[in-house]
Amino acid sequence: MEENATVTDLVHAAAGGDEYAWNSLVERYMPLVKSVIRSYGLSGQNAEDVNQTLWLRLVEHLKDIREPRALPGWITTTTRNECVQLIKNIRRTVPVDVSVEPHAMPQVTEELDEGLLHAERHQVLLQALAELPDHQRTLLVLLVADPPLPYAEISRRLGIRIGSIGPTRARALRRLRECHAVAALAETNTEEIR
Repeated sequence: MEENATVTDLVHAAAGGDEYAWNSLVERYMPLVKSVIRSYGLSGQNAEDVNQTLWLRLVEHLKDIREPRALPGWITTTTRNECVQLIKNIRRTVPVDVSVEPHAMPQVTEELDEGLLHAERHQVLLQALAELPDHQRTLLVLLVADPPLPYAEISRRLGIRIGSIGPTRARALRRLRECHAVAALAETNTEEIR
């Protein structure tokens, strides 16, 4: 297997039992896994548990992956889910001091939930932006600049007509919504509401 093999080549080879291909996948995507784990504030044994569980899940599902190029999204989503599950399990097993007033505990839980949701949304947005073509990603970044940039300045920087900004933005936002990670997050949020 070549060093510059594509993700598709590596996934197919690893699914066929090629140890070099498997090690190449792990080496290629370990930084992504660690980044997601860090975004949830996990470290030490907890981080290692999520890391090991993620790779175990990938081994279990490697032959089921229909679109190998979507592997980074699958890894990100699965790592996020494992982090959330671990944190829920930790919260369930944390001893509670009976001297603490009952109304004080939910506030800590709500803050933790908000922090987790924020980190999860941030990670999904970064992943989705990375999947956009450069010109669409740059346009969206310029549109949310603080302080806001006038359309004339955005037009000048990108070398496009002002009238093209709105339609290009609409196409970029549509692609963001169709991104695997964003769709998975929306599906998860819908399930939580039910």
